[in-house]
Amino acid sequence: MRWYGYGFHMFNTNDYQIPHSCSIISLSFHYLLKYMRYNTIIETNTTLPAKGSIIMKKTYITSAMIMALALASMTGCGDLSVSQNTSSTAKTATSVPDTKESVTAEKSTEYSADESDEAIEVKQLSNETEETTYTQRDLEQTSDTTESQNITAADNKTIDITDEGVYTISGSAENCTVRVNAEDTAKVQLVLDGVNIENEDFPAIYVLSADKVFITTTDSDNTLTVSGQFTADGENNTDAVIYSKDDLVLNGTGTLNVTSNYGNGITSKDDMKITGGTYNVTSALDAFETNDSISVNDGTFNVITNKDGFHCENDEAEGTITISGGTFTINCESDGIQACAVLQIDGGTLDITAPEGLEATYIVINEGNININASDDGINASASSNAYETAIVFNGGNVNVTMGQGDTDAIDSNGSIYVNGGIINVTAQMSSFDYDGNAEFNGGTIIVNGQEVSEIPQSMMGGGMRGGMNENMSGGFGGGRGGRF
Repeated sequence: MRWYGYGFHMFNTNDYQIPHSCSIISLSFHYLLKYMRYNTIIETNTTLPAKGSIIMKKTYITSAMIMALALASMTGCGDLSVSQNTSSTAKTATSVPDTKESVTAEKSTEYSADESDEAIEVKQLSNETEETTYTQRDLEQTSDTTESQNITAADNKTIDITDEGVYTISGSAENCTVRVNAEDTAKVQLVLDGVNIENEDFPAIYVLSADKVFITTTDSDNTLTVSGQFTADGENNTDAVIYSKDDLVLNGTGTLNVTSNYGNGITSKDDMKITGGTYNVTSALDAFETNDSISVNDGTFNVITNKDGFHCENDEAEGTITISGGTFTINCESDGIQACAVLQIDGGTLDITAPEGLEATYIVINEGNININASDDGINASASSNAYETAIVFNGGNVNVTMGQGDTDAIDSNGSIYVNGGIINVTAQMSSFDYDGNAEFNGGTIIVNGQEVSEIPQSMMGGGMRGGMNENMSGGFGGGRGGRF
């Protein structure tokens, strides 16, 4: 278990919680606490990354807090079935027309071992957020279709999938919906093999119930479009071309083109994982939207949207977006990538043109090539979640932020900024860095308007600047720690 925090907060990477700690520490214990914190590091942080990390610095503070609190307390402180409905209006979860064609086959056992509760670890995220895991099946970009159920899309038909298995979908159709309504333990794989569906007001793929649904593209071109305003299905506001109430995995070797003229492109009300494939998404609202989390291991993304490129709504501890690879070209009218809680980037190439490039409560950049052209805030840490400290942490990577004219901030934190490594290259006429908390420059390179700086600047009213922490500055209690670690 690793704990970290800043100031008067602690963070546990096992459960992603930050409990509040006592805010009263006597200065008389200064040297004792200094001694204790270094001994604590030796005992508790044997798994820290080799590079300079905010974890190390924050463990010092956590150890001191624990000692101070102890002192204060002493003084009083089955079979597979596919039915093709012949009704063009059958868009409810419970109504199935009497006239239908049924196909029955034996259940494929291809993935019975892979999809157990034991997920294989693919990448240990290198710092403070979560350990992202993918199953073997998540990562496989092809599917064994020898026992697959073959489905041909047809005009004005709803295709109901009610059992676990692999289903290959092809053909062109208008007003056709593939509807998954299986047991909550079922794993359903939809293999898109040259499918073209254009609907007026309802999702092309609609997941009502399953444990997990895989949407896998073969080496083919696939197009899903909703041209009009979405029609709700009872209490379900089905506002996306692909709409899922459960976990969703996107992978494959082909291309998926998604167009949503009035809503979202791809939505999951649970978790979304993307491990491969090419995605060309044009949407009026969010291109990729989830409630709980988005994890991207690989893929190519070309996004044009009037809202957010990637959006995670949950403001609790699980509301995270993690990116470990992939190529992203995002042009949007709001946020390129927004997570209410945590956004962590461990790799990939991102080119973002948007009013705001990256936004979350807690942003960690460990690796990756990130290019942002923004007109409001390039990278913004806003206090949208109470589960995390409001901060931006740079541990590595190559980050280029170019700002347009006006009242703009290249790097804007409503909390603190920590620079431990990487290259940050900012071009900004008004404000390069703006923070309400503390600033620590412990490693890496910062370039502002072509000139390398030795501290984190702070933008002030009227264009004035004050520097962030460096090795010659000592922060007062509550004003951050001086020195470099």
